[in-house]
Amino acid sequence: MLFKVFVQRGKLAESVHAAKCLIKNSNFKTILSSGHRKDLIFPRSAIKIFQALPFVNSGALEKYFLNEKNLAISCASHCGEPNHLNVLKDWLKKINLSIENLKCGIHNPINIESSNNLLLNKQIPTQLHNNCSGKHLAMLSGCLANKMEYTNYVDYDHPYQKLIRNSLEYFTESSIKQKCIGVDGCNAPQYAFSIDSLTNAIINLINKKNDYSKAIGLLLNAIAKYPFLIGGKNRFDSEVIKHTEGRIFCKGGAEGVLLFVDISKKIGGVLKIEDGNERAIPPLAMKIFYKLKLLSINEKRNLIKWTEQILYNHTKKVIGKISAKIML
Repeated sequence: MLFKVFVQRGKLAESVHAAKCLIKNSNFKTILSSGHRKDLIFPRSAIKIFQALPFVNSGALEKYFLNEKNLAISCASHCGEPNHLNVLKDWLKKINLSIENLKCGIHNPINIESSNNLLLNKQIPTQLHNNCSGKHLAMLSGCLANKMEYTNYVDYDHPYQKLIRNSLEYFTESSIKQKCIGVDGCNAPQYAFSIDSLTNAIINLINKKNDYSKAIGLLLNAIAKYPFLIGGKNRFDSEVIKHTEGRIFCKGGAEGVLLFVDISKKIGGVLKIEDGNERAIPPLAMKIFYKLKLLSINEKRNLIKWTEQILYNHTKKVIGKISAKIML
């Protein structure tokens, strides 16, 4: 199958984004495929829920009186909105560390309004505005609970990073190869996996395997309860989780990656836009959701804006659209 996204201006396709895709059911039977199952990709932030599992199992929740908001934002690529910052600041106080302990680096809030407000108030962004700061607070909390040295917690050889690799290898059912080791934008180790292995991981997530079962349940429930903590306003993954009431869990990653799973229908998979353009993800994901009949009438209505995204110019005039096609 061919999975393509068309950016239309007037009556012509101005740009076309091709995608790699693999969808399976709970028995690991392939439902949809672009034929790229062996291709290696860096899933980036799409695997944050797997990176958060050692934190949940560390005992940090109980030790530092953390809550469901902390759980949800541990899996986040948040937009730096006020509700995100409130949770993060409170978390930092609970574990009694300083902001300088976070090794994720600094960037402006992803949310434009929040970024502009910082500038207007003559403030500068901090590590907490980094979209991965929840993941880093989870790693620091896990280190503290496990009585590990935390100053170098992002180093590849750090024992906590080994726990994360164990989680990823367990769910992907594959070993991380030397050539697949990289560094993420937030300074933490990042690993490439085959599309097939990543699809197995998202299916294994709902099969709730062994020692991780309780942790998975806690994370999925927290994300369902606080979907905007993992992304933010007008973010596709947050809105899908919200309007399906957590039945569909999905998480985007940089360079056009999306992992998703319908927990009820036990169908899940991986999308990767070949040229890395993230604008192509929502219409293609919605096209797949429609094809697999994953959405109710009401859910379709609430998510309709993502199905075919209307394009406007700077005078607010409609000039085109972004839409997806699945072709045999």
